[in-house]
Amino acid sequence: MRKNIDVEVETGVVEKYRRHPNGNGWVSGKARVQPSAFISESAYIESGAQVGRDAWIGPGSWIDHDALIGDRVFIGQNVHIGQGTVVDGGAHLGSHARIGRDVHIGSGLRLERDARVPDGTAVRTAAPGAPGTPNHQLAA
Repeated sequence: MRKNIDVEVETGVVEKYRRHPNGNGWVSGKARVQPSAFISESAYIESGAQVGRDAWIGPGSWIDHDALIGDRVFIGQNVHIGQGTVVDGGAHLGSHARIGRDVHIGSGLRLERDARVPDGTAVRTAAPGAPGTPNHQLAA
């Protein structure tokens, strides 16, 4: 369930989201986003979420409450990251991926387009016998 937590700024105006200066995406006043991160214009970062240095969040993507996105993570367009999920640095999430709640995506892993990761899943290693960059095509 998507909920908004209002943030009262010094002027007394209540804001739910602010525009991030790098990419002009929407960021909750209670989220922490590094200045070097790129948040595409139609992306949303919810309260309590954290986005690391040089991360790239694609258009239409939604980072839910208390999610942690590491440094140099690439998130394609229209991706949903569930509440409490951790995406370690260097991971690549293809467009239209759906990542459940309380998931852990390991460092440097690559999830292909339309991947589905169920709640509570840990994806930390390469698929058996997969050469090079680990790729996963999970389905719920």
